[in-house]
Amino acid sequence: MSTPPPWYKQFWPWFIIILPLCAVVASFSTLYIAIKNSDALVKDDYYKDGKAINMDLRKIKQAKNLGIRFLITKEGNTLVLSQEGGPAYTAALNFELFHPTMEEKDFKILATTDANYHYRIELPNAILGTWEVRLESFDNQWRIQQRVSFSDQTEYWLQ
Repeated sequence: MSTPPPWYKQFWPWFIIILPLCAVVASFSTLYIAIKNSDALVKDDYYKDGKAINMDLRKIKQAKNLGIRFLITKEGNTLVLSQEGGPAYTAALNFELFHPTMEEKDFKILATTDANYHYRIELPNAILGTWEVRLESFDNQWRIQQRVSFSDQTEYWLQ
C-alpha cells in the first residue's frame, strides 16, 4: 500500500482554503474603497440646512416676482451670462456651479459685467452632464437656481 501524498500536494485542502481567502481579500478591497471614497452628501447639521433652504425659497420667489431671467451661452470653457428679463441688474453676481454628487468639481465665483453688461465666467475645466447652477445677487435679494444638463448645445435658459 502506498502512502498518500502530503496534504499540500492535494487539490481539496487548497480549494477549501482559497474560498475563504477570496472572501477576506474582497472584504478588505471593499473596506479600502469605502474609506477612500467617503460620501459627501450627508450633512451634519441638517436642521440648520433646512432653515437655510426656507430662506433660499424666499430669494427664489423674489427672482420670479421680478421676472429675472438669464441666458447662458457656452463658448468653449467660457460661460457668458446675459440678463433677458426683469429690471436691469449690473452689479456683481455670485455664480455657483456644483455637481450633485462630486463635491470636488464644484465651482464658485463672484462675476462682474463687461462693457456690454454680460457676465463672462472662465471655467477651469470643460463641463458636460447635469449640474446645478445658482445665480444670486450681490446683495442677496434674489436667487435663481436650476438644474442644467450641459451637452453640445450652446444656449441654456435660467429662469
